[in-house]
Amino acid sequence: MNPVTLLHRAGSGARPARPGALGLLLALVVALCVALPAQAQEKTMKIGIVAFLSGAAAGPFGIPGRNGAELIVDAINAGTLPAPYNTKGIGGAKIEPIYVDEAGPSTKVVEEYRNLVQRQNVDAVVGYISSGSCLAIAPVAEELKMLTVFFDCGTPRIFEDGNYKYVFRTSAHATMDSVGAALYIKSKFPKTRTYGAINQNYAWGQDSWRDFKAAMEVEFPKDKVTTEQFPKLFAGQFSAEISALLVSKSDVIHSSLWGGDLESFIFQAGARGLEKRSKLVMTTAEGSMFRLGAKMPDGIIIGGRGPYGVLARNNDLNKWFQQHYADRYGTPPVYPSYHMANAFLGLKIAYDKAAAAMSGKFPSREDVIPKFEHLKYEAFGTQINLALGNGHQAITETAYGQYKFDKKTGTATITNVVRFPAECVNPPEGVKSEDWIKGGMKGAKCK
Repeated sequence: MNPVTLLHRAGSGARPARPGALGLLLALVVALCVALPAQAQEKTMKIGIVAFLSGAAAGPFGIPGRNGAELIVDAINAGTLPAPYNTKGIGGAKIEPIYVDEAGPSTKVVEEYRNLVQRQNVDAVVGYISSGSCLAIAPVAEELKMLTVFFDCGTPRIFEDGNYKYVFRTSAHATMDSVGAALYIKSKFPKTRTYGAINQNYAWGQDSWRDFKAAMEVEFPKDKVTTEQFPKLFAGQFSAEISALLVSKSDVIHSSLWGGDLESFIFQAGARGLEKRSKLVMTTAEGSMFRLGAKMPDGIIIGGRGPYGVLARNNDLNKWFQQHYADRYGTPPVYPSYHMANAFLGLKIAYDKAAAAMSGKFPSREDVIPKFEHLKYEAFGTQINLALGNGHQAITETAYGQYKFDKKTGTATITNVVRFPAECVNPPEGVKSEDWIKGGMKGAKCK
């Protein structure tokens, strides 16, 4: 019976209520009013979502990442993802997203993370683009015992130098990008004799160049390094570095620049004709190809930190993602969008598996972690396999190609694509990336 009706009948009957009876009824009504909404209320799961929402990295990376989160969260809540992921919610719970800007120094990033966990009481965190952010957050996540999924940051150091229970990364790390780039050069430009580099001076840039250089020493043992340029992160101006690269007359120039730095470099280098003198290998350039269009020179070797965007496998999941993303945001998705969506997909699968084993009870983080570890799943664009870091670090296949802009149709695309299996470009479990490459990439399965 509706508690309001019960109260009405108790207070309007023909006989006066006995002393104390009305008080008991009022207490019952209060209890019902408290209990019924709690029983009827849908279970929610608060998830902190962190990406660059301001600054130079927002347009090419943070906003596409946030868009990927918005799209996937709405689809999970509505149960409209393609099968077999079309069940409503995450472990049956509706996602309540809380978006946070990653912009700022590591101290601010950590402060915002603690705020999400300790004040806003989130159930999980998905985020982080900068490798510096991930290196700072990982030990704090472990301290606070908060389930945290890194969706993009690339440094291999997270799980090669640390051992974490509560931290996962559903994208492959930078070694894949660097090894894949070297193998592409070997495949398409075997006469390369000299190579140089420009990379940002922090974990991501340093690790990327270290692994690329080591891979080139394996594939081109007689080649010579001409110059190594390490500008400050988000420097924006690269006049001195471009001068050094021009003077070097390198056959190939490697770069893991990303975000605003990548786009500024392309504009500044293009104005001085650098791409006409050297073959540019830009491991993250897929993220800016639709933004730059005709402003990106044809022929640049570009990657997308895995097989995403136009490099993605053309399966039903990818078709759904590309169509719904383009319809909603008016532009094709790029790899930060894929990385974010795939992180949520992995989290959903782990929670759904844990919930199924709990007979309807919503699982705790401790219940979910064993289901997340070593997870292997079909994702947007590729298959993800958490094969490294004791089951916390993903490996994927990757692909490289050359940029081509069709002026007649106004279409940005990638040609001369070569794909590399996950086991070809990622180290085996228990072996550090640097040691694996220097040892000649033993065990690599590239066919």
